Amino acid sequence: MTGSGTRPQAPGLLPPETTDDVRDRKAGVAVLPIGSFEQHGAFLPLVTDTVIACAIAREIAAAYAVHLLPPLTISCSHEHETWPGTVSISAATLHAVVRDIAESLRRSGIDVLILVNAHGGNYVLRNVVQESAATGTRMALFPGSADWDAARTGAGVQTSSQGDMHAGEVETSILLHAHPELVRPGYETSDFLADDRRHLLTLGMAAYTESGVIGRPSLATAEKGKEILAALVDSFAEYFSLLTLKEPR
Repeated sequence: MTGSGTRPQAPGLLPPETTDDVRDRKAGVAVLPIGSFEQHGAFLPLVTDTVIACAIAREIAAAYAVHLLPPLTISCSHEHETWPGTVSISAATLHAVVRDIAESLRRSGIDVLILVNAHGGNYVLRNVVQESAATGTRMALFPGSADWDAARTGAGVQTSSQGDMHAGEVETSILLHAHPELVRPGYETSDFLADDRRHLLTLGMAAYTESGVIGRPSLATAEKGKEILAALVDSFAEYFSLLTLKEPR
């Protein structure tokens, strides 16, 4: 039973497939959502990036023959650790976990792994994909910056990609569409811009925002979130086609 003080949980983070579902689908491509567990201001949950990664991955799995994996929910959020609740692992640990997952998939006959990353601080994932060419697993990192740009344009997002850094228009829109029960009141009045963040990695987020927000969540709508996800599903087609070719280019 749910206590009266318990907030609702995000459904759909774990894929419901059985062993027979996976066997019947015969998917040669696995999709791994990667989020984070970090502050997202006062109106979005700590699990925001994981919810977004799962929303993207679920839409992909509905449109393409892929094996949807459960998410990695804690990653590299060190720049947010001034705020209580944020939990991080090292880049080396994230690298090792993704590599181990890829090796396990390969042993069961799946040799393509696409990382659906929703946290910008997971820089090491670029290196994981870069190094994968010599491992026997073909990998990609999705969405790329061009995919996000196309989705933002198609959805009519008004905040620039530079300005919309954290808990802003895009992230709030996706949650308003996919899981509105997780969005608390207050996003309508929480806009804060800090476009000059040249020392972010050295100083952390707290040097640039007191609230944890950098962006304009007041412009968020569920319709924008829906259109962003639809555009990302369309962009995924190029990745899927490239990685399922018999002979890589």
